Amino acid sequence: MSNAVSMRGVFKNFDGNQALNDAWFDAGHGRVHALLGENGAGKTTLMNVLCGLYAPDRGRILIDGAEIDIAGPAHARSLGIGMVHQNFKLVAPFTVAENVLLANPGASWASGMRAARTEIGRYCAELGFALDADARVDSISVSEQQRVEIVKVLMGGARLLILDEPTAVLTDEESGRVLALARELARRGACVILITHKLREALEYADSVTVMRGGRTVAAEDPASLTRERLTELMVGTTVRHGTPPAGGTGGILLEVRDLAVRRADGLRTVNGLSFAVRAGEIYGVAGVGGNGQPELAEALMGVRAAEEGAIALGGRAVTGQHPRERRRAGFAGIPADRYVFGLAADLSVTDNYAVAGLDGGRYGSRHWVRKARMREAARAAIGAFEIQGAAPATRARLLSGGNAQKLVLARELSGDPEVIVAHSPTRGLDVRACAAVHDGLRRARDDGAAVLVISEDLDEILDLSDRVGVINRGRIVGEFDRPADRQRVGQLMVDHA
Repeated sequence: MSNAVSMRGVFKNFDGNQALNDAWFDAGHGRVHALLGENGAGKTTLMNVLCGLYAPDRGRILIDGAEIDIAGPAHARSLGIGMVHQNFKLVAPFTVAENVLLANPGASWASGMRAARTEIGRYCAELGFALDADARVDSISVSEQQRVEIVKVLMGGARLLILDEPTAVLTDEESGRVLALARELARRGACVILITHKLREALEYADSVTVMRGGRTVAAEDPASLTRERLTELMVGTTVRHGTPPAGGTGGILLEVRDLAVRRADGLRTVNGLSFAVRAGEIYGVAGVGGNGQPELAEALMGVRAAEEGAIALGGRAVTGQHPRERRRAGFAGIPADRYVFGLAADLSVTDNYAVAGLDGGRYGSRHWVRKARMREAARAAIGAFEIQGAAPATRARLLSGGNAQKLVLARELSGDPEVIVAHSPTRGLDVRACAAVHDGLRRARDDGAAVLVISEDLDEILDLSDRVGVINRGRIVGEFDRPADRQRVGQLMVDHA
C-alpha cells in the first residue's frame, strides 16, 4: 500500500536563507506521524509546501503514490490536505458557523448556514467534543477555537490532516484532549501529521517520528525504539544541559509587590491581594494553573495594566503608577508572553528591534543624531552572542522562528544590565535548544546580580529554573518553597487551595 504522502529532495530558500535542504518525509493513512525538531528546523516550512502555501524550489511530492505539483492552497484542499496552523485563521467577530461557512461555502448563505450547523453538530458528536455553532469566536476558549479549525478542514474533505504545534498554548488537560482527538482521527483512517517540538507528545501519541534539523530530515524512527535522550540528540545534535546550578549569595530586595489587586479587561478582579519579594541574585518562579491572574500580574508589573490596589517597588522606589518608560529607566526589563505581538515590531529589522531599548539612554547617540552604524554593530554582536540563527542585522523580525525571535527579545532586554527582569512564559512554544538558551540567559542575569521573576504555567520549567517558588491560586501567592521545591506539595497548592 502506498503512503498517503511522500516528499523527496525538497529545497526552499528565503532571501538567501536555506530553509529546506534536501528534506524528505513519509506518512501513511490510519497513523499519527510526529514531525519533530527545533524551532527553525524546517518542520512548518515543509508542511507549508505540502499544503500549497509555499512552492518548493525543487523536489517531488507524491499523494497516494501519484506525483503531484501542488499549485496552491485550493489545489491542496482538493487533494484532501488540510492544515491547522499554530496561529488560527479565524475571524474573531464571526460565529463558529460563520467561520466554518467562510472556509466551506454553500450554494447560498442561508442554506450554507443550515448545513454548517448540521455538520458541526455531526462532527462534534462523532469526535466527542462540544462546540456552540452560534457562539462568537472571540468569546470561546483557545482550545475551542482549535476545534473550530479542525472541523473546518474536516468539512473541507481533509484525509491528510496537519496539526502545527497544536498544544503550544493549551493547558495539560486541553493538550491531552487534542492529542487524543488526533489518535481518534487516525483510527478512523486519516493520516495525521503532528508538528511538535515536545518529546513527550512524540513518544506517547505518535506511531512514527520524523526528525528534522537545520532544514534536513535526519531520521524516521519507531517511537517504541526511542528514548528522550536519543530524540534530544537527533534534534539538536548534542546533549542539552538541564538543571540549574545553585545560586550565589542573594542581596537585598529589588522587586517587592504588596497587596496587589488587578482587574482584567472584562472587569473581573483576577489578582487579589498578592504579595511577594524577589532579591538580587535569585530567580523567583510563580507557578500556577492558567486563569489565576498570571497575565494580569505580568502586565501590571510591566506597566501596561493599571493596579487597582497595592504597591510595586523596584529597588525600594515606588513605581506603581509609573509609565513603562520610567520603569525601564529605573532598571526594569520585561519579556512578555507573546513575543510577536508585544515583544517585537514584526516588520522592522533585527537591528531596530534590538537597539530600541538603548535609544532612550543615548547608547546610540542623541535623539537628533542616531548612529545607525553603531546600532548595526551592536545587533550583529547580539546575534553572535545569543546564537540567533537565520538572522542578520537587516533581517525583518517576522522572518525569525519562534525560538530565535525569543532570543532576540532576551538579548535586547538583557542589554542594559537590568536590575529586575520579569519573564512571562519565556519558553512557550520553544524547542529544547531554544529553551536551554533562554534559561541560560536568565541564569546569567541572576548570577550577575539581577532579581529575576519567571511566571509560567509549565511546572517543570519553574522547578528547574527557580531558586524560590511561589504558588499563585485565585490571584494570591498561597505558598512559597525554597529550592528544591516539593513537586507534589506545589501541585496540591496549585489546584486545591481555597
